[in-house]
Amino acid sequence: MKKFVSSTQSVPDSSAVPRHVAIIMDGNGRWARSRLLPRIAGHKRGGEAVRAIVRAAAERGIEYLTVFAFSSENWRRPAEEVSLLMQLFLNALQQEVRELHENGIRFRVVGDVSRFDRKIVELIEAGEQLTASNQRLTLTIAANYGGRWDVVQAMQRLLAEQPQRAAELAEADLAPYLSMHYAPEPDLFIRTGGEQRISNFLLWQLAYSELYFTDTLWPDFDARALDVAIQWYQQRERRFGRTSEQVAEQRGRAKASKTVVGG
Repeated sequence: MKKFVSSTQSVPDSSAVPRHVAIIMDGNGRWARSRLLPRIAGHKRGGEAVRAIVRAAAERGIEYLTVFAFSSENWRRPAEEVSLLMQLFLNALQQEVRELHENGIRFRVVGDVSRFDRKIVELIEAGEQLTASNQRLTLTIAANYGGRWDVVQAMQRLLAEQPQRAAELAEADLAPYLSMHYAPEPDLFIRTGGEQRISNFLLWQLAYSELYFTDTLWPDFDARALDVAIQWYQQRERRFGRTSEQVAEQRGRAKASKTVVGG
C-alpha cells in the first residue's frame, strides 16, 4: 500500500499543479431557482458539471479529484429530493463508470454506504473493481460521508484490530483506517456557491489544504473556473508551519540542485 506524507508530521512536496483537489459542489438548488426550475434540474445540471471537471482535471495533470456528492447530514432534506438524488446517483453509476474506465480514471466511493439501496452498493463495488488498476486520475465520490464519521469509524476499526494500541495511539496509527488513506491530503479545497465553510468534509485531511471559495454556483463551474482556482493556488505560499524565510531558503536549495544536475 502506498504511503503518503502527513502535513502535520513532515513537509509534503508542493507543485504548481495541485496533486489532489477536493470540491464541495454547492449551488445546484439556487441555480435552478434563479431559472424558475425545480431543484432536481439543478442537480442534473450539476452532474454535467462533474463530468466536465473530471475531464478538465485529468487534462491538467491533477492526480486525485474528490467531490462531496452527499453528506451524512443531507438525509435531513425533504424525502422527495433525497429520493431523486439517489436515483441520479444510481443513473450515474450505470452510465458513467464505463466511460471513466475507458479514459483511464479510477473510481472510488467513500462514506457509509450501508444506508444505500443494495443496487447502488453493488454498482459501487463493481465500478471500483473495474477501474482499480487505472492510474490517470483517481475520482473519489464522497457519498453519505462526514468528516467526524470518518474519524470515528477509523478509531473503531483500529481498536477492533489492535485493542492493545488504545493507551498509546499516534496519528500514524489512525491514518491507514481513514476513508481516504489511499490518497495524499488535498492541496486545494474548492467550495462553490458563495458559502465559506467546510461542512464536515474531510476534517482530518484538510489540515493544511489551501481553501478557495467562489460565488460561482456549481452548475456554472467549468474548466475555466478550475483554472482560476489553480492560478489562485499557485500564488499561495505553502509554509506548513514554517516561516517565509525557510520556504525561500528551501526553494533556493532546490533551484541550485537542479542547476547542478542539469549541468
